[in-house]
Amino acid sequence: MESVAPVVLFVYNRLEHTRRTVSALARNLLAADTDLIIYSDASSSESAEEEVAAVRKYINGISGFASVTIICRERNWGLANSIVDGVTSVVNECGRVIVLEDDIVTSPFFLMYMNEALERYADNNEVMHVAGYAPEMPLGDLKETFFLRQTSCWGWATWKRAWSFFSKDSELFIKAFTSADITSFNLNGSYDYWSQLLENHRGQRHTWAVFWYASVFLQEGLCLHPRASLVFNIGFDGTGTNCGAIETIQREFEWTRKISEFPAELKVCPVATMYFENTFSSAGERSAFSRLMWKFLKLVQRF
Repeated sequence: MESVAPVVLFVYNRLEHTRRTVSALARNLLAADTDLIIYSDASSSESAEEEVAAVRKYINGISGFASVTIICRERNWGLANSIVDGVTSVVNECGRVIVLEDDIVTSPFFLMYMNEALERYADNNEVMHVAGYAPEMPLGDLKETFFLRQTSCWGWATWKRAWSFFSKDSELFIKAFTSADITSFNLNGSYDYWSQLLENHRGQRHTWAVFWYASVFLQEGLCLHPRASLVFNIGFDGTGTNCGAIETIQREFEWTRKISEFPAELKVCPVATMYFENTFSSAGERSAFSRLMWKFLKLVQRF
C-alpha cells in the first residue's frame, strides 16, 4: 500500500480502556507501518489527576507502530474540542486521517479496510467519510461495503478535502435544513439526531459528532460502511464522557477475514438504509411507511 494514513487516538483517564484499544490496534496488520498520534487531555478536576497520570505513563511506553507522537494537553479541553482540534491539525498536515477514541477496540483488519477505502475514494469528492462500525444486520442481504448518508464516530476516517466542510455553526444548519431534510437526517424518524444538534445550540450538550454528520449531510456526501463491524465500543460501562452504562446496538466484529469488496457505484444503498432505520428504531415507533418499505426491500432481495 503506497500511503498509510496516520491514526489519531484521543485518551483521557481510562487506563484499562486505553490499554485494550491500543493492544487491539497494535495487532492490526498495518500497525508497524502506521504513525500513531495520541492526544491526552488534561484533568478536569483534582479527582481525575491520578488517573490521567496513569494513562500518560502507559502511552509513553507504547511501541509496535511506525512512530508514536504524544500531545499532552496542559489544560482540560473536553472531548469535543480535543477531537475537532486534533483531527483538524492532523488531516491538514497529512491529507487523510483515521480517528479512534480510547474505548474503540478494532479488528486486526481495521487498518487495512480504512487505508484501502481512503486510497480508493481519495479523488471522489462525494465520498466524505469511512466508518468502521455496523449494527447487527442479516449479512447475506448486503455487499461487504455500501454507502449511506449517515456517519459513525466509532472508528472512522476522512480526507482533508472532506473535513474542510466541517462546521459547528448550529445556526447554519438550523437555517439550511428543511423539514424534509430533518426527517431524512433523523433516519425517517428512527433516531432523533436533530435534537442533539438543537441541544448543542442551546448549550445543553457539548458534542461534535452530530455536527460532522450534519456537515456531510448538507453536502450530500456519502459515507462508506462495512456490512460487518470492524470495531467494538467498550465504553458503555458508565465511564465515558457521553455514554452511560447502557446496552447498545452492536455486535462483536468478524476477526477472520479482510474486506475485499467495495462499491463501484457512488450511490446510497436502499437496503442498508432500511436496515439502519430498523435497527435504530423500536418496532412500536416504526412508521407505517417504513414497515411497508421494509417488506418491499426484503421482497426485492429475493430476486
